Amino acid sequence: MKPEHRAYRTVDGHVRIGSVVYGIGAEIADPEGWVWLLVEAMDGSRDPAAVVACVREAHPAVGADDVRQAMADLLAAGFVEDAAAPVPVSDRERERYSRGVPLLRWMDLGPRASAWDAQLQLRRARVLLLGVGGTGGYAAQSLVASGVGLLHCVDPDVVELSNLNRQPLYREADIGRPKVEAAVSFLRALNSDVTVTGERREARGADELRDLVGPDRSPQGRYDLLVLAADRPTELRRWTNRVCLDAGLPWVDAGYRGPLVTAGVYVPGRGACWECLRAGEADRRELRLAPGQDEEVASPRLPWNPASAVTAGLSGGLLAHAALALLTGVPALEPGFRFGVNLMVPGDRVHQRFPRRPDCPACGDGPR
Repeated sequence: MKPEHRAYRTVDGHVRIGSVVYGIGAEIADPEGWVWLLVEAMDGSRDPAAVVACVREAHPAVGADDVRQAMADLLAAGFVEDAAAPVPVSDRERERYSRGVPLLRWMDLGPRASAWDAQLQLRRARVLLLGVGGTGGYAAQSLVASGVGLLHCVDPDVVELSNLNRQPLYREADIGRPKVEAAVSFLRALNSDVTVTGERREARGADELRDLVGPDRSPQGRYDLLVLAADRPTELRRWTNRVCLDAGLPWVDAGYRGPLVTAGVYVPGRGACWECLRAGEADRRELRLAPGQDEEVASPRLPWNPASAVTAGLSGGLLAHAALALLTGVPALEPGFRFGVNLMVPGDRVHQRFPRRPDCPACGDGPR
């Protein structure tokens, strides 16, 4: 049994496995007591045959096939790992990621040959990051620290004094320096095992985005994921949605609008695209606008986006989490949704999921 999913018994004799308090566990009725013996026997010191023998010695009425099926069910549910599986990484990597891998193992509810499988997937991943400001800077640090294989950063700006309240990737000495140059230097020093590259460039149209995500752009081949942390031009998300749909490229985005911080998860062919969600949210809102007013007035855009290290850090963290989930499958996410937090109402559940729209101009069934 995975140590993060250690079993315990309830007062009514049931067996609880996994992190029930986090909503990812299971509760099993155990009137005869053999399920408890089974999970106790699966402590990593016995092979499957020995586990079956241990259970049947105490409970001879239980069939061997029943015990083997119970073991298979626990494996399929993600509560079991092979204690004898080799660790397929260097001693250096084993130490470096010795805290991250147990978290992946905790959240991973799929059968794996090794607890390190997800980390190895991350090591092979190639990620394109647009924007290394507040959100993008925090996300970049998280991705590089977590061990993504390659990160290519794209940003047109230079570091300004007004950036430093929310962009801790940069220092006062970086003022006037291109952000990409400073970011790549910082990120390479953070994890020398990760390939970090960058270019000073702004995506000013769908054609430029297509060029950025092209199959020959990454030194190691096609990108596995696009991470969008830029907020201009205003049509950038729509362009990204269309380009990623055409390329079959998964993508994630995040940002903040005042105290509201959200991130989105999109995979072409699986669930709603960004434009489906935007249309669904527009239908849901009851703005009651007077005639002639644009819906943007209900959530105004200012010449600059009010932000702090907190809102930028939260959006960057959510963005990195979404990226890591898509790259590793941990936790398993069904794409086509936005999630986040409202700092004005900490208990408010910010979650937007709408069905794919057949009439969507981007991913719908009609002509585009």
